[in-house]
Amino acid sequence: MPNTSRKVALGSDHAGFRYKEAVKAHLIAKGIEVVDFGADSPESTDYPLFIRPAAEAVADGKCTHGIVFGGSGNGEAIMANKVDGIRCAVCWSVETAQLATAHNNANMISIGERVVALETTLALVDAWLETEFEGGRHARRIGQIRQYELERP
Repeated sequence: MPNTSRKVALGSDHAGFRYKEAVKAHLIAKGIEVVDFGADSPESTDYPLFIRPAAEAVADGKCTHGIVFGGSGNGEAIMANKVDGIRCAVCWSVETAQLATAHNNANMISIGERVVALETTLALVDAWLETEFEGGRHARRIGQIRQYELERP
């Protein structure tokens, strides 16, 4: 997919603010449009306030991808995955990012600033965006996830 057709939603809490800013600059330098949902500083804040709108932008099709950041990335992924249509994977390596797309067709990833080096973060973001979904048996499984979402009350 050409960079011009990508629009990436970003969100973080205070513990992921520095990486959000670094990834934002990295993506913009590559010609990828970003929408920053905050946080806007490293001052303590509550991640759902920023992660939910980022996830909703992806689910609604306003953004093609989403990346969220926190201390571990776990709470952010949990929040993002509460939004119907979101498949957010916690990634900590290039391989986990590639598999998030290839096998899970993840439309969002979550990264922990306290547990992943910045150099690794930039590399895994690139790998995630460059990897294609393999389809096949993985598509069947994604369909089963979607069916579950549709059947929930």
